[in-house]
Amino acid sequence: MDKSRVTAGTVPPPTVRAIPGPGQESVWDYPRPPRVEAVPEQIRVVVDGYAVADSASALRVLETAGAPVYYVPPADVRMDLLEPTAHHSFCEWKGEASYWSIMLPDRTIQNVAWAYLTPIAGYESIRDYLAFYAQLVDEAWVGDERATPQPGRFYGGWVTSKVVGPFKGEPGTQGW
Repeated sequence: MDKSRVTAGTVPPPTVRAIPGPGQESVWDYPRPPRVEAVPEQIRVVVDGYAVADSASALRVLETAGAPVYYVPPADVRMDLLEPTAHHSFCEWKGEASYWSIMLPDRTIQNVAWAYLTPIAGYESIRDYLAFYAQLVDEAWVGDERATPQPGRFYGGWVTSKVVGPFKGEPGTQGW
């Protein structure tokens, strides 16, 4: 693909894509701008044996080339274990994200979760819902499957056997 013809908001496809098998999704079939949808599975986040988040009401955000990002309603999060931080980031689609750290008796994990307190129009459904970096927690679960972090240090997607890539964040994806 001629990268000079790629317009803002699009991602050039990789040369080689994994073909999804039965019951799988390709992250290259996810839309841009991203789509928000309900999650049928239980979503859990565990740190030092604490169930920091446990929800049957989570939402996921699906964006081209990225693993699903799971957002948990605050009612299903142990907010007593979280402390807001001064860190913020910006997403062109969802707006400004605010961050939280997990504060446990024997460990603090900085900027482990984020939420959009005033999301841009179209993403109001995830307002105040928290997403967690799988690479910073001990366990991130989608149903009965333990997820792994999306490659790259910046991305918050959770990879399971139900999604195939390649994923942005892997080596050689800097131009995506």
